[in-house]
Amino acid sequence: MHGLRWLKSSFSDEGGNNCIELAAYENDRIALRESGSPTAVLSPHRDALSALVRGVKSGAFIRTAPREL
Repeated sequence: MHGLRWLKSSFSDEGGNNCIELAAYENDRIALRESGSPTAVLSPHRDALSALVRGVKSGAFIRTAPREL
């Protein structure tokens, strides 16, 4: 994934660490990496990433109490 134009979050700290970077990748994919580990790259489909972001924003992944077995 060489030659990608990575965009860094405006929420990253002063040193540019602790953030997620994004780049357009192929037709329907987005490349994602964590600034502290730039060689580990995920490339989800745009629709899957969009669904994940919507779920996080809506609180769909918040568990208020541990499940009992």
